[in-house]
Amino acid sequence: MRLPSASLLFSRLSEFPVRFKTDVSSRNVLACSKDPGNKRIPDPVPNPCRSTGMSSSAAGKHAGSGAVSNQPAVAEPTFAERARTLVYLGRVGSLSTLSRKQQGFPFGSVMPYGLDDHANPIFLISTMAMHTQNVQADPRSSLLVTQPDTAGDPLGTSRVTLLGNILPVPAPEVAEARKLYLARYANSKYWVDFDDFSFYRMDVVDVYYVGGFGVMGWVSASEYYSGKPDPLADTATEIIQHMNTDHGEALVLLARGFAGIESQEVVMTSVDRLGFHVRLKTQDGTRGARIAFLREVSSPVAARRVLVEMVGQARRM
Repeated sequence: MRLPSASLLFSRLSEFPVRFKTDVSSRNVLACSKDPGNKRIPDPVPNPCRSTGMSSSAAGKHAGSGAVSNQPAVAEPTFAERARTLVYLGRVGSLSTLSRKQQGFPFGSVMPYGLDDHANPIFLISTMAMHTQNVQADPRSSLLVTQPDTAGDPLGTSRVTLLGNILPVPAPEVAEARKLYLARYANSKYWVDFDDFSFYRMDVVDVYYVGGFGVMGWVSASEYYSGKPDPLADTATEIIQHMNTDHGEALVLLARGFAGIESQEVVMTSVDRLGFHVRLKTQDGTRGARIAFLREVSSPVAARRVLVEMVGQARRM
């Protein structure tokens, strides 16, 4: 059965009738439905991957800059989960290898990649390419993957750098690497069998995640490997674009009601199973905020339902 697109699911967001299970006077951004059938958003806990002194809650600078918010900390995915989501969504990264010609200098390349079942990047590269010759001499490399800019500010969007060793895919695993790579890049069938092309894999040894202004930290390889992409990953961009294009007034209401911030304009910059980030234009300048969903969601349908409920609640506050 074909599911409706995210745009259709969200198209009549502000018009749906709402029934409340929560106290409509509550402005707690972590408020959850009391329906025992709903999955409660976990209480916020310190993120072991986040560098000290750079918490988005403390600095009030996630996806923007401005004054510190008086609202309580808002639950959000770990850096490991967000890193996995970005790498899952990405198709092309910036590969940095160590130059053979200029010892110690990084050498940058535009690099399409696939992902194996463990989230290791897979590359199809030619021995004629300088980056291939570089990794054959020294496998230490990094791959930068960035979030498409959804709000006009590339420094306010997320990015992740994977550090690891790039080595040839072992012979017994080449068939699987070929299958997953061709599934992502169908046109590569025209050169995949050339003698000078081979599959290489990055074995990740460390990860650095940046989630916007003032949100950054290291993620260990074990945390990266154990993380999972967000369930809204495949539809997040469509949800964000639709909300920003068709529901700007609703975003202003949500920022006022659930973040306690008066603003003239609000732009959604990211969305995940626990909530979303916004960038706001206020009388004091541009700032960012995190708004939690009333309950954890696992699909675009569930996200739409909770947003409809939140908009209705915000109108009555």
